[in-house]
Amino acid sequence: MAYNHFPSLLLPTLLVALLSFNADKSLGAEARSLHETTTLPKLEFPPFPGIPTLPKPDLPVPKLPELPEIPGLPKPELPTIPTLPKDLPFPFFSPPHATTNP
Repeated sequence: MAYNHFPSLLLPTLLVALLSFNADKSLGAEARSLHETTTLPKLEFPPFPGIPTLPKPDLPVPKLPELPEIPGLPKPELPTIPTLPKDLPFPFFSPPHATTNP
């Protein structure tokens, strides 16, 4: 089955790209002419008042209570993994068949 969504996605993408490219050129020209013709007066601000310093309060530091001693946990014992004997027979899932050479 053919993919039919490609043409419907391509046209809006091209339109947006072309319009944004054209709008970028016109805005640049307007900004250039505005920069060349307009001068703004320099603004003067009143002096900034200083931030008052507050006295540092002398507060008592509370004493923390002693923590109770926590007993240590014993190390857990891991179970041993049983080992298999090395001379186990290999299981066959299909019955053996005889092969004949013609």
